[in-house]
Amino acid sequence: MAGQAGRKGHLAEIAALQASIAACRICRDQPLGGVQGRLPHEPRPVVILSATARILIAGQAPGLRVHETGLPFNDASGDRLRDWLQVSREQFYDPALFAIVPMGFCFPGYDATGSDLPPRRECAPHWRARVMAAMPQVELVLAVGQYAQAWHLGALREKSMTATVMAWRRYLAPDKGRAVLPLPHPSWRNTGWLKRNPWFAEELLPELRKRVKTLIE
Repeated sequence: MAGQAGRKGHLAEIAALQASIAACRICRDQPLGGVQGRLPHEPRPVVILSATARILIAGQAPGLRVHETGLPFNDASGDRLRDWLQVSREQFYDPALFAIVPMGFCFPGYDATGSDLPPRRECAPHWRARVMAAMPQVELVLAVGQYAQAWHLGALREKSMTATVMAWRRYLAPDKGRAVLPLPHPSWRNTGWLKRNPWFAEELLPELRKRVKTLIE
């Protein structure tokens, strides 16, 4: 009975946190840097929390298509990421298997060149520690991109994203805390990077797929 009550309490905590995040408007109403830096459109936090998933996918921030659909990684980057993981769309979006929590919950907009802006600076300080504390069952964090790597690896991160991903073995056996596997962003913009770094597909991906299979079975 105590275990069942604990599970119900955990589910209620996750549901309440998900609702709080969905209602968050700090990037529009309390932006860092003043009113001129506010999010120029209506926020739409896109997050999948879980009371049972043992894998957390920590990305950067939603793109426009994700903002429009409300479904994380619902784009070509997501197709590539699912291929890396060797999972179906059904598995990927099953909250029993994966939690998906980017560093910035809302689409940040575009810069002058048409590229996505970085994750909003308000999100991680306000929410990240609370989100991680609410999901103690997570055993593996997939840190996708430099912003997720900076938060989840801290001082252990190398000076560049490439060097950090190359050091992936070190982060899978931490002295304490969760295992973290750093990944490049699966965007088409990184196709050249993948070609220049064949070790990623030859060495890292097999280990990633093995761990994912173990943790979702």
